[in-house]
Amino acid sequence: MIILDELGIADKIKAKLETVFDPEIPVNICELGLVYEIITKKEGIAKVIMTLTAPACPVAGELLDEVQRKVSEVDGVKDALVELTFEPKWDKSMMSEEARLELGFM
Repeated sequence: MIILDELGIADKIKAKLETVFDPEIPVNICELGLVYEIITKKEGIAKVIMTLTAPACPVAGELLDEVQRKVSEVDGVKDALVELTFEPKWDKSMMSEEARLELGFM
């Protein structure tokens, strides 16, 4: 995960994102490796660049809405943006070791 933090709140944003779980996999989106970047700007803009486990994810809209809502709850964030990307394509190697152990992928 890349963090570019002009506001000094990226840790708080990451903590909020750790409360967002993929509905199909009982692991948070950070541990799954779905969050590629957290960017904050002095103007109060927070941007999360993330992906999904599959492009045709049936709950994509709900997941992105939840990420935007959680980021906007962080003190100092005036505008929360979520950008979806599929480059690089997500795969199981992007998960944390803890997530792979929890899901039996080791």
